[in-house]
Amino acid sequence: MKLQQVKIYHLKMPMNFTFTTSFGSMDEKELLVIEATDEDGTVGYGECVAFVAPWYTEETVKTSLHMLEDFLIPMLLGKVLHHPDEVSELFSSIRMNNMAKASIEGAIWDIYCQQTKQSLAQALGGEKTCIDVGIAIGLQPTKEALLQAVKHAIDQGYGRIKVKIKPGADIEVIKTIRQVYKDVPLMADANAAYTLDDIEHLQQLDAYQLLMIEQPLAYDDIVEHATLQRALKTPICLDESIHSLADVKRAVMLGSCQIINVKIGRVGGLTEARKIHDYCYEKNIPIWCGGMLEAGIGRAHNVALTSLPQFTLPGDNSGSAHYWAQDIITPEVEMKDGKITVPTTPGIGYHINKEALAKYTISTKTYK
Repeated sequence: MKLQQVKIYHLKMPMNFTFTTSFGSMDEKELLVIEATDEDGTVGYGECVAFVAPWYTEETVKTSLHMLEDFLIPMLLGKVLHHPDEVSELFSSIRMNNMAKASIEGAIWDIYCQQTKQSLAQALGGEKTCIDVGIAIGLQPTKEALLQAVKHAIDQGYGRIKVKIKPGADIEVIKTIRQVYKDVPLMADANAAYTLDDIEHLQQLDAYQLLMIEQPLAYDDIVEHATLQRALKTPICLDESIHSLADVKRAVMLGSCQIINVKIGRVGGLTEARKIHDYCYEKNIPIWCGGMLEAGIGRAHNVALTSLPQFTLPGDNSGSAHYWAQDIITPEVEMKDGKITVPTTPGIGYHINKEALAKYTISTKTYK
C-alpha cells in the first residue's frame, strides 16, 4: 500500500455524563479522526485518544496534531508499505508521542484489512466472537449517587465495575459498595494519586476482595510499585507506566504488578499492543483493554484488540450509547448483557457516519 492523502478532522463531542477522576472532570471530549487514503482509493480510519490537557500522559490534542502534521504524516505519504507492522519501525526514530503514532497506524491497519479482506480482529489474531465488557465509574458527589451508578451498571450486565479513587475518597468508597454488593467484580483506579507513604493506608483495601488496584503510584513509576505490591495482597495493575513491551518486561522482572492494562494509544498502536499481548500470553499474565473515552473509531479498534485470547478480564469498552447521544460510526457499538459482538466484516467493521462526523467537526486539514 502507498498513502496518497491524509485528512485530519478535529472534533468536539459532548458526553452523556460528567466523568470525574483524581485529575478533574470532563463533560466533552476533543479528539482527532484520521482519514487515510491509499493509492487504490481504499480509505481507513484511526482516532487519536489524547486529551486536551497533559494530565494523563504528556500528549494533548494539539501536540498530537503537531506531530502528525510535521513528522508522522510526511514520513508515510508516498511510502510503500507491505504490512502495518512496518509503521512502528518507521516511527522508531521519533521518541514517545505514542497516541499520535497510534492514530495514523490504526488507519493503516484499517486499509490493510480491507485490502486483504480480513476483519481487524482476524488480522490481529483474535479468536473471540464476543468480548466481556466492564465499566468505569468516576468519583461521585454522594454515597447515594455512587450506589445508584453501581446498581445501574450491574442492571445493565457489566462484568466488572471500576471505580475511581483518590486520597480522601478511597477506603470509604470501596466500603460503601461492598456493604451493598459483596460479590460484584470490583476494582479501584487511583490514577497515580498515592506514594509509598500511603502503604499502610492502601493495605486497608485488602479487606475488600478487589480484582486489582490500578496505577496507585506515580504515572512514570515501575520500581516503587514493586515495593507496594510486596506489601499488598490486592493485585496491582499498571496503566500509565506501560508504554511498550520493554516496560512490561521490566515490570514483570521487578514484580511491580500482577496485571497489565493495555491501551492502544498509550503503547503506540496495535502492533505494539499485540506484542504485549503475545508476551503476556506466554507468561500467563492477565491483561485487559483500557479505555480513553473513545468515540466509535477508537472503540472499534479496542473491540478488535480485545478479541485476542489473553484479554481475560473485561475492559473499559462499553457501547456507544453509554458515552454519546450520537456516535460517529454506524452501526454504533452495542453492548448487550455485558458483551459486545466482534465484527467480522473487512476493516474495523463499522462505517463512518458522515453526518455525525460533520456535526462534531470544528476544523479539518488535508495532506497530500
